[in-house]
Amino acid sequence: MKLDTKCVQAGYEPKNGDPRVLPIVQSTTFVYDTAETMGKLFDLEADGFFYTRLANPTLDTVAKKIAALEGGVGAMLTASGQAASLISITNIAKTGDHIIASAAIYGGTFNLFNKTLRDLGIDFDFVSPTISADELAACFKPNTKAVFIETVTNPSLDVVDIEMFAKVAHAHKVPLIVDNTFATPINCRPIEWGADIVVHSTSKYMDGHAVALGGVVVDSGNFDWTQGDFPMLTTPDETYHGVVYTEQFGRSAYIVKCCTHLMRDLGAQQSPQNAFLLNLGLETLHLRMPRHCANAQAAAEFLETNPNVEWVNYPGLPSNKYYDIAKKYMPNGSCGVISVGIKGGKEGAARFMEALKLAKIVIHVADARTCVLHPATTTHRQLSEQQLIDAGIAPNMIRLSVGIEDPEDIIADLKQALEQV
Repeated sequence: MKLDTKCVQAGYEPKNGDPRVLPIVQSTTFVYDTAETMGKLFDLEADGFFYTRLANPTLDTVAKKIAALEGGVGAMLTASGQAASLISITNIAKTGDHIIASAAIYGGTFNLFNKTLRDLGIDFDFVSPTISADELAACFKPNTKAVFIETVTNPSLDVVDIEMFAKVAHAHKVPLIVDNTFATPINCRPIEWGADIVVHSTSKYMDGHAVALGGVVVDSGNFDWTQGDFPMLTTPDETYHGVVYTEQFGRSAYIVKCCTHLMRDLGAQQSPQNAFLLNLGLETLHLRMPRHCANAQAAAEFLETNPNVEWVNYPGLPSNKYYDIAKKYMPNGSCGVISVGIKGGKEGAARFMEALKLAKIVIHVADARTCVLHPATTTHRQLSEQQLIDAGIAPNMIRLSVGIEDPEDIIADLKQALEQV
């Protein structure tokens, strides 16, 4: 199936007499006839559902659709994008290990890594998203377990060279994890460029309507965990009677461990209701993303010529420093998000936001409605001045998430607000 068809059809194949629309299996538990059957499920010797904290038919179906869209061997839905990022790391790293991450990532992800996981004993080095291959190679340590980047950084809109990061990571026998939330698999498929694990906040474009929190971890199945230092996958797990994930599950070792070990213990499962809503969003993802990109392109071109705008960062602009690399990885468009610097500093940015009428100030991004946010005082508020600079966040930066309304109405709203700066 082509990508557009997978958005609508992948994952769910109703049989004779089954509901045409994916049903919500709103049950915590499932019935079996014998203790032996249940025991095999607990020993990972049989497939099936027995408790929704580990697996559920609705979630399983939507996860299969997203795996198909990204080109992976399997996927696991989580309660939020934050949970997906957490599990993507802790599935292979523990106290005493080291991770390399881009400094220009979502503020919540940065705090998760720099505070919570660092408190748990996992060390992090944060690097520029535009770092050279040689500089990146110098950051690896004997205990490095992964490299983590975003396809298009939130909110600075840097476009990362996925292929370069993948080659350097693989040369050091570690996987590349890519957060593909902004681009979505419609505009970029990181696995095709060497990524090993892909994560998303499905609350954004995948849902598309700001109604369902969620995340997903996708396993490419391409990384050979036996060639590096990953004892959590290559040595017996005594909590599952000594199973060795790489031996029993082969290419699916990473995602099976996510589902059976991490989800079992952390319990960060997405609800069946939210998975159902996510699936509805996925069915139109291939229609919405081109509209988001077209509207953002029009808005960016307008903003670039406005005298009250100091700078505009959008990869679709020919003047943008990421224009060429964006065309390489995302030839059909990047996303609907623009970062823009308003004249007048932080105060000018505030006046601009407060004057908007169609666009609203919300702590969200990437849904059908146009919205704005001031990252330095909200999502990245906890960062120091140097960390803000490293993340590409200026005091006058506005993150503008362009929706799917009529582009003339969006631009008219931006114009009247800029007149009041």
